Amino acid sequence: MALSRGLRCCQRVFSWIPVLIITAVVLWSYYAYVFELCLFTITNTLEKVAYLLLFHVCFVMFSWTYWKSIFTPPASPCKKFQLSYSDKQRYEMEDRPDAQKQILVEIAKKLPIFTRAQSGAIRFCDRCQVLKPDRCHHCSVCEMCVLKMDHHCPWVNNCVGFSNYKFFLLFLAYSMMYCIFIAATVFQYFLKFWEVSFHVLFLMFVALMFFVSLMFLFGYHCWLVAKNRSTLEAFSAPVFANGPDKNGFNVGTRRNLEQVFGENRRLWFIPVFTSQGNGHYFALKNRSSESQNPLLANEDMWEESDDGSEEGSLVEMT
Repeated sequence: MALSRGLRCCQRVFSWIPVLIITAVVLWSYYAYVFELCLFTITNTLEKVAYLLLFHVCFVMFSWTYWKSIFTPPASPCKKFQLSYSDKQRYEMEDRPDAQKQILVEIAKKLPIFTRAQSGAIRFCDRCQVLKPDRCHHCSVCEMCVLKMDHHCPWVNNCVGFSNYKFFLLFLAYSMMYCIFIAATVFQYFLKFWEVSFHVLFLMFVALMFFVSLMFLFGYHCWLVAKNRSTLEAFSAPVFANGPDKNGFNVGTRRNLEQVFGENRRLWFIPVFTSQGNGHYFALKNRSSESQNPLLANEDMWEESDDGSEEGSLVEMT
């Protein structure tokens, strides 16, 4: 037990190394741009002030989105998706797999669950003891089920999912903007390599290298958002009652964007949470499957029933 805790503690410490590397590179880029370029190299006062103002706008937006991506906790399923005490007792005492599956099917009828496991069974997490909402997956690194999990990103040391996917996309966008601004403004001084310091020369290479990497990653996630897929769903299509469907959650480009960024377009580029819904329910391309259950045919009906007062049989599981 002590050894296991020690290994887990070491894993948590080492998991911050990628974040520290990014932070160190960004702090060095700040020194190289502000001091080595603007203060020591550029002689034109107007150019110097303009560069410093624009640079700090990019730097603040990059830092803000990076902070939100790292420190926004992943969202996990609410109590309604946890087994009640009696259901948990029934499930654990039942030895037959088919009978266990039937118990989960009965419970799932009361919840907005439309996806299935590859075998066709209700998706259930034995570790967290919850029925998985649509698009929810268990993260072995965070040791929890994450709503609309996209992937676990080591560079932010966090799971990217429903609660912070918008922040992650903005982080990629502002990272690109930060890199391209540096490269564009340093280029003319890079050509005069004999007059500038090593920091300025190396800054150009680093900015371009990161920009190219981020461009492909950001482009891929833009495609995912337009198709309303997560990274996990792009590799393995979600399974519904009538089989796998990679476009099962695709409700049109505009509505797909609004699910992530919200309806208020003035807030799209600001790292504040504006995503639609609560991460437990997502509109389907083919809504006919929802009408099979009158309770779930209307998303608002289900959400309104969650008034904060849980039934006595619902207990919080850790």
